[in-house]
Amino acid sequence: MSASDPSLPRPAGFLSAAVTFVARQLWAGLFAVIILGAIIGTKLIWQPGWALERYDALFLIAIGTQIVLLATRLETWDEAKVILLFHFTGTAMEWFKVNHGSWGYPEAGIFKILHVPLFTGFMYASVGSYIARSIRIFDAVFAPYPPYWVSVLLAVAIYVNFFAHHYLPDIRVLLFIATVVIFARTRLWWRVGQRRIWMPFPLAALGIGFALWVAENIGTLSGTWAYAGQGRWQLVSTSKIGAWYLLFFVSFATVTLVMRDTLRRGPWRPGQD
Repeated sequence: MSASDPSLPRPAGFLSAAVTFVARQLWAGLFAVIILGAIIGTKLIWQPGWALERYDALFLIAIGTQIVLLATRLETWDEAKVILLFHFTGTAMEWFKVNHGSWGYPEAGIFKILHVPLFTGFMYASVGSYIARSIRIFDAVFAPYPPYWVSVLLAVAIYVNFFAHHYLPDIRVLLFIATVVIFARTRLWWRVGQRRIWMPFPLAALGIGFALWVAENIGTLSGTWAYAGQGRWQLVSTSKIGAWYLLFFVSFATVTLVMRDTLRRGPWRPGQD
């Protein structure tokens, strides 16, 4: 739903809003776009005899990108705090999953700890960067948002289940249901030009889950990582869309530890504060 722009014919107004929306989405995901571009670019040009391993180059590119984004103020220090939190949670999950055989990184590298190349922390951080930047760029509002402690408790349950299901019954179906029940009324409001558009919050999470699944396929098809039992040219299982859908709620809760002003407990309409 959105307010129409009286200065443009309806089709032209819709097209303009759509182009603006996509362009700003890509801008919000700048860090992720650079990381994916580096994964593809290094795969195309890297040679086995080079002194620097590809994984190490990706790590240095990620660090350099982070420094440039902060120096040019394309990322704020609040967003940098979010990225640091993602490094901790993402790298911890990588260590656990890789050492339990869920996926692996076949190439060599100096900047590797417990079989996990350190650039992977930046891949998780790029998700946090996208969420934080999109909140700022789109002047996003989330309303009516459930009690904050409920969203944090859900995020903790999801995160713990990604570890615990190796030893205990997997409760992800219950977690899927919980996300819909808890956020059934929550709308994500975006500002696109002079318009305000909204979508159901769980639908936004599903869209981001799909986008991350596409990014995962870029990673596996480039040979940067591979899931257990996955063939060289085999697509990542679509079940990973669900995994990323759930991880989005963990990511969002992490972001809102630092950026909580955008959450509204009650219903909200454009023009309100």
